[in-house]
Amino acid sequence: MNPIRTVVAPTDLSALARHAVVRACLLAAELGARLSLQHVVNAGALDTLRHLLDADAAGVQEKLLAEVRGEVEALAAEMHRRHGVVPEQQLAVGSVLGEIVAHAEAVDADLLVMGARGAGFMRELLIGSTTERVLRKSVRPMLVVKQIAHEPYRRVLVPVDFSARALEALQFAQCVAPQAEFVLLHAFEVPFEGKLRYAGVEENALSSLRVNARREAGAQMKELVACAGLDENRVRRIVVHGEATTQILEQEQEQDCDLIVIGKRGHGLLGEMLLGSVTKHVLARSTADVLVCDRKPD
Repeated sequence: MNPIRTVVAPTDLSALARHAVVRACLLAAELGARLSLQHVVNAGALDTLRHLLDADAAGVQEKLLAEVRGEVEALAAEMHRRHGVVPEQQLAVGSVLGEIVAHAEAVDADLLVMGARGAGFMRELLIGSTTERVLRKSVRPMLVVKQIAHEPYRRVLVPVDFSARALEALQFAQCVAPQAEFVLLHAFEVPFEGKLRYAGVEENALSSLRVNARREAGAQMKELVACAGLDENRVRRIVVHGEATTQILEQEQEQDCDLIVIGKRGHGLLGEMLLGSVTKHVLARSTADVLVCDRKPD
């Protein structure tokens, strides 16, 4: 797994979105990565403004862009002063979604860092619509920031389904949080358990099936840890019977995790196309930051 070399932090310059910028700065400083701070002025909003103005539309637009540029420069200077990182600055006018995705591709970003909510284009409750649309559109891993960042990540929860993508997500998580402790979680359900019970299969037989499933998952967990090259002293393994989303959210709290790492796609628990239902629920309901992985970075 290659190291993280370039981090892109799109921001709407709101106070809430600042949390994501601070986290991006902490990561860039810890990992020695390049940081690109991006703000996109919505071209549609500018067009509306021009239509509303009776005169000197060009002059007002120029002043507006100059003010926004000044805010970006001030934010970059503050991050340099507080965190020792000198962010590159990218100000664009256009489609917010298109510009973010295009810029990430242009600089070959290894990681996008965005706020879960903010003002303007990220003002929606829970996960903002722009953040979710970028998640759907981009093939770049994205860190969705919910918490105020004070320190590197300490404890990372990684739900695993033993697919190839789960291994890639776990390896990438080590790049993002190289000093953290990892909690590996596998939540399983016996296939057709409800139908088997309805068909009259006795509870002790169902219990035996769960024991076998747990034993098999334990063996797969051991193999996964070895394949990922994880230090056994920094790993907790949890295999539980139950629905995936519920178990993820419960273990996030019980294990006091500050980051959850999850995939867009996989098989089994994470098999839905695009943003699977488990991923969407975790993004909406978790309190920890969420790292969504899609593909292994080149």
